[in-house]
Amino acid sequence: MSKKHNRTEAQKQAGKKYDEKRAGTRFKSWTCIVYPDSAPCNWRDIINAEHVQWVESPLHDKDINEGDEQQKKPHWHVLLLFDTVKNVGQIQAITEQLGGTIPIPAKSAKGLVRYMLHLDNPDKHQYPRSELKAYGGVDLDELLRPSSSDRYQRIGEMMDFVDENDITEMHQLLKYAKQKRFDDWFPLLCDNSAYILGQYIKSCRHGKELTAHKEYKAKADRLNDENKALRSRIGEVQ
Repeated sequence: MSKKHNRTEAQKQAGKKYDEKRAGTRFKSWTCIVYPDSAPCNWRDIINAEHVQWVESPLHDKDINEGDEQQKKPHWHVLLLFDTVKNVGQIQAITEQLGGTIPIPAKSAKGLVRYMLHLDNPDKHQYPRSELKAYGGVDLDELLRPSSSDRYQRIGEMMDFVDENDITEMHQLLKYAKQKRFDDWFPLLCDNSAYILGQYIKSCRHGKELTAHKEYKAKADRLNDENKALRSRIGEVQ
């Protein structure tokens, strides 16, 4: 009885070690790089045939090597999202058909999608969100949803824009955001930041009107005092 019990415990320990080892090699999110000059023309169809969710970056054709300042070879970043964990061999079975690089785990799907646009790297070329492509039902809005700190930073940027450009009406800010900042300002204004920006614009406008009124009153008072002084001098002369 004791011998059988020992074997069971040994099997449990072996199974535990196997699971721990396996956990470090299997992931739900994977990424690779695909090059236009080596990928088959139907490389997107190859991925779609797997019926998985995935994201294709804009073509990165303006990336620069930090070391020699030379332009990098044009490429796409690809993010593959699975419902269950996969090992590198399972992913390579897909990526080898694309002529892509060896796949690696994507530690943060959100972080990688933001990198596809260089959203957190202002020193790098900013690729447009309109060229970011989602397949299989990927919710790009959710992946690109800014954190609280990002949202506060964008709100601060819009407040500075209001101050620097003498914005007096909300429609002016909305129109600019739609035309020039569609990827970051415009979604915030449409989703949850319009009220605070609208109040800020209203308060700024009121403040300017109040200042103008005070300046007008001060000027009027000065003119009135000058007129009184002039009338007094005229009376003394007479």
